[in-house]
Amino acid sequence: MGHEIDLKGKLPRTDLAIDLITKEMDGVKKQVKEIGICKVTTVKIEKEAEAILNKKQGNYITIEFEDITDHENEQQVLKIVTEELTKLLNKMKIPETASCLMVGLGNENSTPDALGPLAISHVLVTNHLFELGEVEKGFRKTYAIKPGVMGTTGMETRELLKGIVQEIRPDFMIVIDALASGSVERLNKTIQMTDTGIHPGSGVQNQRKEISTEYFSIPVLALGVPTVVDAATIVSDTIYYMQKNFAYTKEHLSKPSHKLSFGHENYLKKEVTIAPEDNEKLMGSLGSLSEEERKQYILEVLTPIGYNFIVTPKEIDYFVEKLGFLLGNALNHALHRNISFETE
Repeated sequence: MGHEIDLKGKLPRTDLAIDLITKEMDGVKKQVKEIGICKVTTVKIEKEAEAILNKKQGNYITIEFEDITDHENEQQVLKIVTEELTKLLNKMKIPETASCLMVGLGNENSTPDALGPLAISHVLVTNHLFELGEVEKGFRKTYAIKPGVMGTTGMETRELLKGIVQEIRPDFMIVIDALASGSVERLNKTIQMTDTGIHPGSGVQNQRKEISTEYFSIPVLALGVPTVVDAATIVSDTIYYMQKNFAYTKEHLSKPSHKLSFGHENYLKKEVTIAPEDNEKLMGSLGSLSEEERKQYILEVLTPIGYNFIVTPKEIDYFVEKLGFLLGNALNHALHRNISFETE
């Protein structure tokens, strides 16, 4: 463990800005608030932090939740996502009358990558109704497309969209895509929205050309959920969970009040101090590494042998269906003020 770890170009795979901001730093403004069952983190990355984080200058809003399998929870998350989307559209100075092209990025035939196309299947498109003159106030002109992926179309998605934008001339664009997470805990439980556009496939090191305001000359809002994580992240997080479990066990096992419930509590939700000496006792030299050093070392072990797999949960079919429905409906509510929420 005493050698230098050189992983230039092999940073942990993540599309989430929140994964990269683990401490205060210059050029980053961060605000966290609890809204109902969600934690909403607003991050503003300024020019001086772009190169350090490898994230474009702009606003990143992250909404974290525990469960949307329950209908009531789903409706709460839907309202919060709609509110945050509306705020971001206002921050981008997009008027209620502006027309929108919604783009569902991804591969419909690959479940973890099908989020974008599934979300698009739930959005309300109105352009054809405007052409017939049958739209009342409170609805905007919208278009939607599922452009597929280069492997099936043979075309770069950005170039395909360029032709569409030049032809129909929308006022702004919203792209929906599946993302990669740098944390097991955020998998299928996090929604990120940003006004910086998107690099499709960047989280899994499958770089496609950027879809952004700079290229299209119209505002581009990106919306996504992490549906995959790499093996290095799973191993690193598991080591951390072992450390926390060890510290929690040591702190609570001897307390009579905890003996009945012990073993059934979610120790990740508890405030526990992980002592450095306990880490080394449990993990040896590996326990002395910081979280970043540990993940980098695991990457160094797995990457050369081709075992840093991209992994998704076994319930991904169910989660992607639910999340696609949620994002599609959040877009409907944020874009068309005449669409109302369920009544109590």
